[in-house]
Parts: sequence; C-alpha cells; structure tokens
Amino acid sequence: MPWLPRRPTALPPDPPPTPRAAAWWILPAVLLVAGTVAATMWWLLTGGLPAAPPGQAGSVRGEALRTALAAGAGVGAAITLALAFRRQRHQEITTAHTTHDATERRVTELYTKAAEQLGHDKPAVRLAGLYALERLAQDNPGHRQTIVNVICAYLRMPYTPPRSPGPRQPAPSTPGPWQTASESGPAPEGEQQVRLTAQSILAEHLRDERRSGQRADLPAPSRHWPGMRINLTSATLLDLDLIETHLAEAQFSEATFIGETSFDRAVFTGPATFDGAAFTGDTSFYGATFTEDAWFSRAAFTEDADFDGATFTGQAIFHAVTFTGDTQFSEAAFADHAMFNTATFHGNARFDEAVFTEFARFDEAAFTGDTSFDGAAVTGFTGSRMNKAEWTPIAHHQDHVWPPGWRTVTGPDGRTVLARQESAAGEGNGQDGAQAS
Repeated sequence: MPWLPRRPTALPPDPPPTPRAAAWWILPAVLLVAGTVAATMWWLLTGGLPAAPPGQAGSVRGEALRTALAAGAGVGAAITLALAFRRQRHQEITTAHTTHDATERRVTELYTKAAEQLGHDKPAVRLAGLYALERLAQDNPGHRQTIVNVICAYLRMPYTPPRSPGPRQPAPSTPGPWQTASESGPAPEGEQQVRLTAQSILAEHLRDERRSGQRADLPAPSRHWPGMRINLTSATLLDLDLIETHLAEAQFSEATFIGETSFDRAVFTGPATFDGAAFTGDTSFYGATFTEDAWFSRAAFTEDADFDGATFTGQAIFHAVTFTGDTQFSEAAFADHAMFNTATFHGNARFDEAVFTEFARFDEAAFTGDTSFDGAAVTGFTGSRMNKAEWTPIAHHQDHVWPPGWRTVTGPDGRTVLARQESAAGEGNGQDGAQAS
C-alpha cells in the first residue's frame, strides 16, 4: 500500500465512576433508621403525647412505639429510594459511555477503511474512499479537521497531470505514486478525476455564501464546515475553485496551480501563505479578505492576476513576485504594510483607487507595461514594524517608496493621493520624499 494516513486521535471519554463497597452505606443507613426510631420514641414519651389516663400508660407507650417505627420505616424507604436513583444514574452513565465507545469504534473503523481505499491502485476505489471520508466528516463534526487534513495530505502527494492543460502551462515532472504501468496507457486520467473530486469536496464544505452582514442573522449552511485549516504546501492543484470559502488558516507555499484559479470573495481569518507558489493560469482573488498577514513572496503569476477589491487587514507581502500577465489591484485596501519591493510587472499594473493606510514600498520593482495609480489614496503612517525573520524594521524616513513617475499630492478634498509626475527625471528610485499624512 503506497500511502495510509494515520488514524484520528481523540481523547477517550472519562470512565464511568466505580461504585463504592456496600459497607460504606449499609452501616450509616442502619444507624440512621435506629436513631430515628429512638429519637421519635424519646420525643413522644417525654412530652410529645398528652398525659395518659390512669391505667392506660401501656397503650400510650405502644402507640409511641408504632409511631417511631413508622418514622424509621419512612427514613428507610427514603434511603432505599435514594439508592435506587443512584443505581439508575450509574446505569445510565455506563450505557452512555458504552454507546460513546461503540460510536468511536465505528468511526475509527469507517475512517480506517476509507483511508485504506485512498491508498488503492484503482481510481474508482479512491473515489469511494473520498466520499466515505466526506460523509464521515459531515456526520461527526469533531473529526472534520482530521479528515480535511487527510484530503490535503492526499493532494500534497507528487502528481503529474496526464496532459498539459495548455501550451503555456508546463506540468510538474515528478511522477505520481499511483501512475503505474496500468494507468499510463491511452487514458491515464483516473487520478486527475480523484484529485478534482478531492478539491471539490474541500470547496463545497469550506464555502459560506452568506455575506458579511448576514452571518449574524442567518444560520450557516448545513454543508459548511467552519473553522477549517488547510495545508496544501507543495501540492499540485487543477483549476482550483475556492470561491466564497472561509479558511481559518491557509498554507499554499510552493504549490503549483494549473489552469484557472479562483479565490473570489474568499475570507482568510488566519494567516495566508502563498510563498513561492506558481500560478500557471488566470488567477483571481477578487474581493478576497485577508484578516491576518498575506504572504506571496517569490510567487509567480504566469497569466493575469486579479486582486480587485481585495482587503488586506494584515501585512500584504509581495516581495520578489513575478507578474507575467496583467495585474489588477484596483480598489484594493491595504490596512497594513504593502510590500512590493523587487517585484516584477511584465504586463499592465493597475492600482487605481487603491487605499494604502500604512507604508507601501515599490523600491527596485520593475514595470514593463503601463502602470496606473489613478485615484489611489494614502491615509497615514504609524511607524515601523518587524516582519518575518528575513525582514528588518523600516524607519520613519523610509516610509513610502512609489514606482518611478508617481508621487503623492494633496487632493481638493484634503486626501493624500497618488498622481503622475510631470517629469520623472532625477527620481528614478521612485522615492516620494514626502511624509504622507
């Protein structure tokens, strides 16, 4: 078997409480009943009953004894009822734990069987394993993250597509573990269908089509798995469609995206890492929201890249990125540092109406096509910040570094906006030189 993920780990339930020895409650119960009888007799004979007529003292004592015994019997009945309740409660706890153990064993058996199917050499069996894992995760929320991890691990396995999707989209050269001689014939597309199915399962359950203003009022879709983290480092992904998905954390470092890739209106509530990723087709992050840092260092976009309307709440790191096609950042909002230093733009680069709140750096960036920052606004600068280990703090006097030919000016409405310089002579480094307010 070429690959088998490990079994899910879950904390075992607490064992049912062990009943104590009978001696601990029998003796106190006997003493309590005897004490009740004695106390009742004493109270009745010392003033609890009216004085007996002459010659009837014996009958009064007999009546007192019967009353005391009845009180003792009542106490004994109460003790018996309490013990019966305790016994019933213990049985219920034991039954609940037995049911839980049986359910966990069943889940483990189903998981193990599905994982074994993923390691099968026939694509149809691997497809059945994926659907079994999906159903298992849908019915058992506590195992969803583990199953998402398994699907991601499957997609991280080395893979060569059966044919190149296009003349400008080279396929990886590493052979896949299931591309055996039997699958290398006229139609070696079985593994491709398995991977597309794995991607669609992730997309379906990570997608939340509710708008941001609706999430407080509308319940989440029943098929949505909230709070999932995905790790697709070095994975080969085909025509990935993660439109309107919600990701608690996303790891795509060194991943290869073949064909069209879409993260339109996706929400990244945790760090999003695309360092060194290769996007070989048109790529869209239109309207995406990055709540924490977004890392695209050394990524390569072979075709067009669309980040129109994207919101970067954390740092947006595009250090040394290569944009071969046209690049769109129009109306994007950069609430933290926007780092495009040493990036290369071979096509047209549009940053129209973008908003830069912290400092933006385009030092040593190369622009081959037309560059536009029309209407882009600069709202402020609050100081330096330490980035990843390879970065150093940026001082106040090194705030904004714009592309050659662009500078900040104060518009009629008092905003600081970018405008084309009349002449870029002497300003080849793109340094604005003026502190944006």
